[in-house]
Amino acid sequence: MSSFRIARCGLCIALLAVASYITIPLGPVPFTLQTLVIAMLPVALGGRDAIVTVALYLLLGALGLPVFSGFSGSIAVLAGPTGGFLWGFLAGTAFAAGIQHLEAVPEPLREALGAAGMLLISYAWGTAQLMVLMSMTFPGALALAVAPFVIPDIIKMAVGVKIGRAVCRALRAQRA
Repeated sequence: MSSFRIARCGLCIALLAVASYITIPLGPVPFTLQTLVIAMLPVALGGRDAIVTVALYLLLGALGLPVFSGFSGSIAVLAGPTGGFLWGFLAGTAFAAGIQHLEAVPEPLREALGAAGMLLISYAWGTAQLMVLMSMTFPGALALAVAPFVIPDIIKMAVGVKIGRAVCRALRAQRA
């Protein structure tokens, strides 16, 4: 991995941490700007670097660095009620990275499908972990952890993809 790619991933990890600090508590699942940054990563960095960025972000948090919402960080956060959403970010980023390789599909559609899939995967993993750890029903978990976030998350995903395009263009122009 080149020093340029390492620096990009490092900056994006920092951006994810800052986005997680912008928090509005709404019960067990807080509102943050993480989904905006998560949507940006596959578009701006490309698939492999986006996956590396999210994986290292989770690793730093698991090691105790306060990179998660509420200035938290520990393996307990990843194993706790909201940890499934964080794991879902990694799985969703891998999905979005895979979609980016479907060259037969127009780029805007790839970006939209990647972002939508990423969000659905994060919701699925987060809802499942929340249900198990808090002994909730599926409708109850959806009402608490998904329904309040759907519209804001769709907006954040659209903005994240748009920012990702701008960053990608700027990085291409700089390297040319």
